[in-house]
Amino acid sequence: MPTQAFKENSPIKEVAVATVDSRIVSQFLNVSTSNISDALDRLGIEGAPQGILPIYPCTRIAGPAATLKLVPAGQAAESTVLGTLRAIVKGGAGSILVVDASENPKVNSFGGVAGATSKHHGLVGCVTDGVVRDVDEYKLYGMPVYGRGIAQQSVRGRSSCAGYGIPVKLGGVTVRPGDFIVADDNGTVVVPFEHIAEVLAFSQKVKATEDRVIAEIRAGADPIEAHERVNYDNMLKASQAV
Repeated sequence: MPTQAFKENSPIKEVAVATVDSRIVSQFLNVSTSNISDALDRLGIEGAPQGILPIYPCTRIAGPAATLKLVPAGQAAESTVLGTLRAIVKGGAGSILVVDASENPKVNSFGGVAGATSKHHGLVGCVTDGVVRDVDEYKLYGMPVYGRGIAQQSVRGRSSCAGYGIPVKLGGVTVRPGDFIVADDNGTVVVPFEHIAEVLAFSQKVKATEDRVIAEIRAGADPIEAHERVNYDNMLKASQAV
C-alpha cells in the first residue's frame, strides 16, 4: 500500500500514487460488496456508505482510492475542473477516483471530460457521494461511475476544489488515498488499507459459507437446518468461529 507523503504547508496536499496489486484486485472482484460489508461488520470497521449506486448498468470495480474534495464555489481557490484533472493524473492507472461532494451535493461532481480523462489515464472508475452528468458519454467509452444521481448543470461557477490526495468522506465514511474501494450493484464499500488482508479473507469465508448453504438447499436440504449448521445468525459476531 502507498506511503503517504503529504505536503503539510501546501493548501492542496498530495499523496504518492498507490501501488495496485492485481492479485488483490482480482480476489476482491470475486466477492460482492455484500460479502465485504459482512466482513467489515465482523471486524468492527466502518466502511459501508449507503446509497452510492451504479449510475448506469456497469461493471463491478475494485482498486485503491484517488481522492478529491469539492465544495461550493468561492469556498476554495482551486478550479474544480483543473483540480479534478490533477486528481485523476495523480491517481494513475488502476485507481478509483473517490469524490467527496458532501458539501455541494446537488452540483455535478464528475462529467464527461473527467470521465474521458480517467479512461485515458487508466482509472477503473469513479465513486462519488454527489451527482454526475454526461452519462451517455460514460457508456460510450465504458467508464463505470457510481453516485447518488444525475444532474445536467455544469460545475463552472458552482463548485471549487478543496484538495486532492487527501483524506475525504464518502457518505460519512473516511477514505484515505490508497484505501481500497469496491463497488457493484449492491453499493460501495471502503476497506482501510491496513485491514485489506483480513477483510478479504473473511469476505471469502462469507461467500463460501453462503454458497454452501445455497448448494445444500438446491440439493434438497431443509433450508432452516442448512442455516443452523453454519450458525448463520451469529457468524458476524467476533466470538463466533467460522
